[in-house]
Amino acid sequence: MAASIPVLLFGGWTAYRSAEEHRAAALRIARETVSLVAERVTAEMNAQVRVAETLAASTSLDGPDLPAFYREAERVKAMHPLWHTVELDDLAGEQVLNLLRTLGAPLGPTADRDTFDEALRERSPAIGGIGPVGPVSGKRLVALRVPVMRDGASKDVLTVALSPDAVGDILRGAGIPAGWIGAVVDRDGKLIARSADDAATVGLPASPDVQRAIATEAGGSYHGTRRDGVPVEAVFERLAACGAWSVHLGVPRRALDGPVRRALFAVAAAVAASLALGATLVVLLARDLGRRRQRERGLAAAALEASEERTALAVAAADLGTWRWDVAGDAVTCSERCRVLVGLPDDAGPRGTWAPAAFLAAVHPADRGALRAAAKGCVERGGAFAADFRIRGEGKAAPWRHLRGHAGEGEGRDEVYGIIADIDAPKRAEVERSDLLRRLAAAQEDVQRRIAHDLHDQVGQTVTGLSLGLKGLERAIEEPTGSGDAPADLDLGARVRWLRDLAGTIGRDLHRVAADLRPTALDDLGLPKALAALSADWSARYEVAADVQVIGSEERLPDEVATTIYRVVQEALTNVLKHARARTVSVVLDRRPREVRVVIEDDGAGFDPDADPVLTPGGRPRIGLRGMRERLGLIGGTLQIESSPGAGTSLFVAVPLDPDRDAEDAP
Repeated sequence: MAASIPVLLFGGWTAYRSAEEHRAAALRIARETVSLVAERVTAEMNAQVRVAETLAASTSLDGPDLPAFYREAERVKAMHPLWHTVELDDLAGEQVLNLLRTLGAPLGPTADRDTFDEALRERSPAIGGIGPVGPVSGKRLVALRVPVMRDGASKDVLTVALSPDAVGDILRGAGIPAGWIGAVVDRDGKLIARSADDAATVGLPASPDVQRAIATEAGGSYHGTRRDGVPVEAVFERLAACGAWSVHLGVPRRALDGPVRRALFAVAAAVAASLALGATLVVLLARDLGRRRQRERGLAAAALEASEERTALAVAAADLGTWRWDVAGDAVTCSERCRVLVGLPDDAGPRGTWAPAAFLAAVHPADRGALRAAAKGCVERGGAFAADFRIRGEGKAAPWRHLRGHAGEGEGRDEVYGIIADIDAPKRAEVERSDLLRRLAAAQEDVQRRIAHDLHDQVGQTVTGLSLGLKGLERAIEEPTGSGDAPADLDLGARVRWLRDLAGTIGRDLHRVAADLRPTALDDLGLPKALAALSADWSARYEVAADVQVIGSEERLPDEVATTIYRVVQEALTNVLKHARARTVSVVLDRRPREVRVVIEDDGAGFDPDADPVLTPGGRPRIGLRGMRERLGLIGGTLQIESSPGAGTSLFVAVPLDPDRDAEDAP
């Protein structure tokens, strides 16, 4: 018995310590799991916010150009499966655009006005909770709102409706042990996701214990009861960056207190056990604790590795580069993608490090001052900054880049880190769009000037002659013997015939002007006969031989195709008259089942098609060829040019056809 006393004490103490460590380990795992889920949810929502901010900065919202933005939003939504829809709301909260409806359809007010008002008030992204059933989507969704800022003021609010399934996937992928229950709750105490019965509980109020916890504390633990009545001890953490959401993980009390009860049974069993059994128990417990610690370290390492892989994958998928500026160390560290985007030399120091002066040297001189001021302001005031700038190009237009950075906090205040993106394509598209608008305005002005010239020089003079002839006729009627400006032997019948000829001339001039604006033959007879009439009139007017050949069916083409081809041929004949000095011109119209081809050839002077595509050798803009390509591009057509100086020019036009559409358009 004396020998049994220390054995009992040691066995009881060991069992109790094991139970307590098991309980502490379980709570530690719960806290780590909650932190892991919080980090993943925060990272996921931050990634969605960044994408939404990039979409809110789209140039198509400057106008706004809603059709262009609608297409751009559809493209971005297709790249993000978690996005259920994208909507654009005006400052009154009325939906202007929603991808769940066609553009222009009535939409009504937006749901979840609290986050809408918060985004407008704070002028920053706002993340709402699980919203009510949307009037358009018919689902409970999470609203992510980003104000559309232009010139320092809120213009609209961009809303991305996210499916709560993503949050549920993060919970289920966090490795929650069986029997434990995890949940993500919004600021109003409604369930966004739950590790069990997720679909059935989304949007329902959380238990009173959960609501009391989030109303009084920012994190910690509390005792509560699950929906099925099982007592739990729960740990939770609030997500400050995600609209005051909170992550909760409930561990059944019996799973925590069970080891303690088993320890008491072990003490009772140790009364009859021998010293060898007690020693064996200690060895087994020590081995179990070692395995648990090893497993915890493995889970932590795996979670860290998975987080780093997701971050790298997100950056790579967005085609972004990353950078970090160490202000104290006077060094800029760039990823390989950042180095390529900026055009830095491939001779950096260790781990891709350059001096800030070398980084700024790659920036276009006109943009260096603004970029330097933005970065220094971020360091001095903290927070974030964003800037668009050009990099130095050699013999070509300087490419555009977008730089976004954020200053560190606390001890890392002297560091600025961020991303860099290639925005050259949208910037150039904006420039080309502005150039196209200018050229369209100039073309319209040319048409108006030509119409005015024709009316003044042709119709105006003839009308003046008709007016004078009518006055002469009036005097001849009043003075039958003949007097005034008209010859004495000119009888009234001759005067009337002369006036009739003038009226006929006016009609022909008006018909010619109207035909130049819109040929009636194109609507009445179809494209082949309209081209034949155009070539005959053009040949007779300018004394250059022109012929039109039609191959294949002469069935009527869609109006937009026929009009485009007619205008391209008309512009080609104009170019021949202005530049080619040709004697003959040939036009071949080849109608095929799925394509229309047009060949326009002349035997004129020709030119070098590989020369400057913008200016002619005389320094004048090549508006004609660019206009042809733009017209054809609107209907999916192409234009190829074969020419050389002194050998004439051949234009090859190809326009695809949709057989089903042809059948629908046929009368």
